[in-house]
Amino acid sequence: MADPRRVSVVIPCYNAERYVAATLESVLAQAGAELEVIVVDDGSKDGSAALVERDFPQVRVIRRANAGVAAARNAGIEAARGDWVAFCDADDIWLPGKLAAQFAAMDAAPGCRMSYTAWHVWPSAEPRPDAALLAELERAAGDTARWSGATGWLYPELLLDCVVWTSTVLMQRSLLAETGGFPTDLRIGEDYDLWLRASRITRIERVARPLALYRQHPQSITRSAPSANYKGRVIQSALDRWGFAGPDGRRADEAVVRHMLAKTWSDFAAAQIQSGQRAAGRASARQALKLEPAHVPAWKLLVRSWLPARGA
Repeated sequence: MADPRRVSVVIPCYNAERYVAATLESVLAQAGAELEVIVVDDGSKDGSAALVERDFPQVRVIRRANAGVAAARNAGIEAARGDWVAFCDADDIWLPGKLAAQFAAMDAAPGCRMSYTAWHVWPSAEPRPDAALLAELERAAGDTARWSGATGWLYPELLLDCVVWTSTVLMQRSLLAETGGFPTDLRIGEDYDLWLRASRITRIERVARPLALYRQHPQSITRSAPSANYKGRVIQSALDRWGFAGPDGRRADEAVVRHMLAKTWSDFAAAQIQSGQRAAGRASARQALKLEPAHVPAWKLLVRSWLPARGA
């Protein structure tokens, strides 16, 4: 691996003035790599970009009109000069030793071009984690069974779920060039789509230690109602292109994959019916039944879609 310690960290930022300083502090504190940190301000309406420019002069800031997180990450990748690229959202936190542990894991798997780590879900609106949480995670870090997960040639596992979280990813910039970066036509699941494409090219090593905090707060995009079945779209696209077998010859269980794909449609149908889109919900439930005729949740949703609305 050519100069594996030169890392460009791409941080997409939209209205993260409350959190971005803590995020940058956690990134800049990483040891074992020569860092280039790039904040891509995606048309923020608050003072995020100004704060970074004022308080973090060593960080490059790219200001651009709002175009979504995929376009923002792609802009950061295009500007990156490092041989490796890591990602961190502007409200998440890296824990000490993250990059060093990832390089060690990849060094132990010759030819590996991408890694990710375990993480801790952190429901908080506070900018910085308190000492008690950090101490608890430090004590728990040695429990590898607790933090273990899919590692290696991950394509079959990724057909079942997006087991990789973006703010933990470290990958070769050349791999991003081969995969084409983040698709900008997906509002949600743009990272999932990229990891599936990467899993066709390289092993993806997991570090079984919690080395990042995944913030959840009321503004998180994952808490908003979906406008499309993005997960189903990503999985179906992969199946249409590559089928059920990974590059190492392992095959995903077709019945399990079809069940999970049907579940994405029944989950989407439930959200549609809940929001009053009853006809659209029926169509989504029928799509689930095409994939798995015995999918009980879809049958229940079909019945529910014809019942009088609650409170009517």
